[in-house]
Amino acid sequence: MRKPANHETMTRQGLEILLERVSTWPEEAQEEFVRSVANIEDKHLGIYRLTSAERDAVRRGLAEMREGRLASDSAVAAVFNRYRA
Repeated sequence: MRKPANHETMTRQGLEILLERVSTWPEEAQEEFVRSVANIEDKHLGIYRLTSAERDAVRRGLAEMREGRLASDSAVAAVFNRYRA
């Protein structure tokens, strides 16, 4: 078994300390903590679920693409140039 890097050990120790503290919180706060951690996990590791508005926008974009209604290279370049920092 490989030896964990120092930052992995510190993270693991920090999490252990945090979980010990969380276990002393009121039940409502613990439930909020669990929901928050689940949201973070979903954000970083889960499958993103489109909203109905996002799904509709994707469908519109795909339909426009199939119809050949695409921006020209010069139009795309103009947008990038306009917003480039």
